[in-house]
Amino acid sequence: MFDAPDAPQPPKVLTTPMEIASNLRMLQESHDPLIITFQDRTQRFQSYVVDVNRENNTLALDEMIPRGGERFLEAGIPFRVEGFHEGVRIAWECTTQLSIDDTHDHRCYRGALPREVVYHQRRSAFRAALKLSHLIDVQVAGEKLKTPVKGKLLDVSATGCKLRFEGDIGENLQLGQVYERFSAALPFGQMTTPVELRYLHFEERLNITFAGLRFHNISGSVQRQVERFVYQLQREARQFDKDDDY
Repeated sequence: MFDAPDAPQPPKVLTTPMEIASNLRMLQESHDPLIITFQDRTQRFQSYVVDVNRENNTLALDEMIPRGGERFLEAGIPFRVEGFHEGVRIAWECTTQLSIDDTHDHRCYRGALPREVVYHQRRSAFRAALKLSHLIDVQVAGEKLKTPVKGKLLDVSATGCKLRFEGDIGENLQLGQVYERFSAALPFGQMTTPVELRYLHFEERLNITFAGLRFHNISGSVQRQVERFVYQLQREARQFDKDDDY
């Protein structure tokens, strides 16, 4: 049972500079969002990997959102970085001082590559994408929102989902906030569960906001709904790949 392809895999600790640089570069090239949390603080900040230099063993992170996190950075407070790439969790601790660099009209934070990176392939969290012609209506609501925010479901896994909203909704949603009522009109019925906002990015040229949500304290019945839907999307994707071979 534990060797099944969908079984979660134990985390690995990467220690060689080559492995570490390779995985950080993967986060950079995919523009995967990072969540930064400083020691003894609960507020979360968003960033991205913007440069990996294997020759100098250095790393650069994008300007934090919100930028107020810089005061912790300048104070030398250690922090944890966590990113996800196609269901793989990539995380590390930063205990060395990073320098603020704004010499190229783009503010970033430079420092040494981490000595260890946790690489966790969680296959049970396979992320299934929806076809653009079959996007599902979703709504995010809760006590922290004056009015519900409506959007479309782009992809989903057993642990979370990615959404698309028209326009810039950055002032409505807050990173790290838990919203009590996320609902999605799945093909076999409505699902509703609390969610935590893990990622928020406004793409100005498209006038679209992308959001990443993690299911929060999801009930067993809703979890089964989600897993059934993910399995259905996986099956459709496999059938599509099979048809494409002919």
